[in-house]
Amino acid sequence: MEGGCNAFPWIAELKKTDSTAYKTICHTIREDGGYVEAGENDNLIVQKIQANKDALGIFGFSFLDQNSDVLKGAEINGVEPTFEAIADGSYPISRPLYFYVKKAHVAVIPGMKEFLAEWISPQAWGPDGYLSDRGLIPLPEAEREKVAQRVRNLEPM
Repeated sequence: MEGGCNAFPWIAELKKTDSTAYKTICHTIREDGGYVEAGENDNLIVQKIQANKDALGIFGFSFLDQNSDVLKGAEINGVEPTFEAIADGSYPISRPLYFYVKKAHVAVIPGMKEFLAEWISPQAWGPDGYLSDRGLIPLPEAEREKVAQRVRNLEPM
């Protein structure tokens, strides 16, 4: 939410002048009924959106893609949430998927090294990988290779 706050100069200025007010605005979820928590249940989010024509839901592209018959993606700054726009980074509110591994655990948790190796394998996260079939939009090849190298080297982020 902080990225959105910083898009408004008067809110970004609060960070310097009134950090408490800034945190109140940018680090809390509204509680006046304008925001409804639906948890991790994407099906419930779809149902709530269908029930309220003015509602907006937030979830991954794969769920939008799988429900395109009943959902319409939000156009941001004239850019539709398409596979291509997300892949090339032009859809402004898309971001890569992150997951974190504690380096100290890699050597002691059985299967952790193998899990990491599988995740960065072309058959998993490549353009034709099985994660793509599940809705993951692959990074461009050069970026995938940089990330893979960081994973192989267990470099901290």
